[in-house]
Amino acid sequence: MMSRHFPDNPQGRKRAAPHSARHHAPPFWQADRPYLHAQQISDARFRRLGYIMAFLAGAINAGGFFAFARYTSHVTGSMSLAADMVYTREWDLLLVALFSVCCFIGGAAHSAWVIFWTQQKRFRGSFGFSMWLEACYLLVFGLFGATLLHTDWGWGGMVMPSLALFQLCFIMGMHNTVVTVLSGGAIRSTHMTGSATDLGIELAKSVYYAKNHPRLPHVRVNRPKMLLLAGLMAAFLAGGVVGAWGYQAAGHHFALPVALVLFVLGAGSVGYDVKLRLKFFLLRRYAKHKR
Repeated sequence: MMSRHFPDNPQGRKRAAPHSARHHAPPFWQADRPYLHAQQISDARFRRLGYIMAFLAGAINAGGFFAFARYTSHVTGSMSLAADMVYTREWDLLLVALFSVCCFIGGAAHSAWVIFWTQQKRFRGSFGFSMWLEACYLLVFGLFGATLLHTDWGWGGMVMPSLALFQLCFIMGMHNTVVTVLSGGAIRSTHMTGSATDLGIELAKSVYYAKNHPRLPHVRVNRPKMLLLAGLMAAFLAGGVVGAWGYQAAGHHFALPVALVLFVLGAGSVGYDVKLRLKFFLLRRYAKHKR
């Protein structure tokens, strides 16, 4: 199982279990998540979800760049821009950069709150609901982006960019949160800097381990993690190419197919919750009517 390949996971070190128990232990991204165990999400399905989410993140990010000349998921760049604008005293761009970061944080908080709330209410599709909300916001951008993209808002004598920029930053925060919470922070769909860093660490381990010197400490190489990280980066790159082409071909409407994919991804679990609660509602209505 994949949990064996994550020796740096403190959860794994704390849970010493017999061999038979370890053999059936959940993968690393299901650790401490009993509400997921009943769904039996395999490692292969989780990998596919990670690749699809990274692909969609690359598409949204690239489309946003052609729309605003800014990468809406690049919080590091926004923070660096804010610091530069403080030095050059360009306060309007400083506000734009800071508000972009706040929108990304707000989107992440919004998605996490939805996931936590639906888990508390014992919904099976907690992550699916967050995807559906994100898809709804993308639909708004795709349907009304022409208006939002060409609307400038003056404030205090400074010209602020269109609301669509902040909307995409908010959406990217939501998008990154789903896989981050699901994997326990092991992977992220928009943060390729972290993926590249982790991939470099695993590559260093592979070179270090290959020496096979008796005096060197034992280092376990996590090859499945290497493949996962490399796949996420490749998917993000491919999504960026598709997103750039999509924006050039369809403008803001490029977001509509992305929203459709998110709806499809969350449809199974959300549909299960809807049918189950509708069934309970009808049973209660029937029982009340019988009285």
